[in-house]
Amino acid sequence: MLGIEIMRGRVLSEWIDINDHMNVAYYLLAFDQAVDALWRRFGLSDDYIRAHDSSTIAVESHVTWQREVVAGASFVITTKILAYDDKRIHQFQRMYHADEGFLAATCEWMNLHFDTATRRVAPWPDEILAQIAEFADNQGAHAWPAEAGRSMQVKQPLFSVKSDAS
Repeated sequence: MLGIEIMRGRVLSEWIDINDHMNVAYYLLAFDQAVDALWRRFGLSDDYIRAHDSSTIAVESHVTWQREVVAGASFVITTKILAYDDKRIHQFQRMYHADEGFLAATCEWMNLHFDTATRRVAPWPDEILAQIAEFADNQGAHAWPAEAGRSMQVKQPLFSVKSDAS
């Protein structure tokens, strides 16, 4: 498994759709729960957020599905920090089937640090920024994920609203 393990979970029966596998909405839920677990690792617990008016907001995410998972399957979510600055963090998550080890899905996020009192983007508090730096430094030489930074397209469309002139 690539990345640092952030959380483990199990596919609940209510997460299963008509195709008898985990519905797309619940992948995002599981990945979002892993983001919260990462924030707690950095010290951004619910108590800290309330006491310091310091939280995050998601501004972009991109999920790829690799293989299906079914009800009862155990999963592991790992995280890699791709980049960060004084207000932003770009992270990449992988969901693996915990027992069989295959990559089930990935999720790429851009999050901003957010002052909940002013409702504005704000610099990371020093203690949180130090935790982000330590986490990123402990990742070793993990390569840039192949799925990161992708854009969607139909390679040879029969129809496209995108003009060749643009």
